[in-house]
Amino acid sequence: MTQDLSGLAGRMAERLQHKLQPSVLDVIDESAAHAGHTGSNGTPYGTHFRVRIASPFFTELSRVARHRLVYDALQDFIAQGVHAIAIETL
Repeated sequence: MTQDLSGLAGRMAERLQHKLQPSVLDVIDESAAHAGHTGSNGTPYGTHFRVRIASPFFTELSRVARHRLVYDALQDFIAQGVHAIAIETL
């Protein structure tokens, strides 16, 4: 797990907690593994994230619909420079 010195992962987790009330939630900043790739900001933080999440809002939804809920909740982070979010719904 990559440390998130920017605090962005924590803010993303707070947003997901508020919007989706997850029973399981991990937001991991994996930006360091993408240094030099498209979307990198020149630091090892803040551009590439992995979200592992289980939520009661996911009941009977397809994987695509679950991912859409996560993307919708994080849309303003994406608009502000988060380049990639890998989502694992549980």
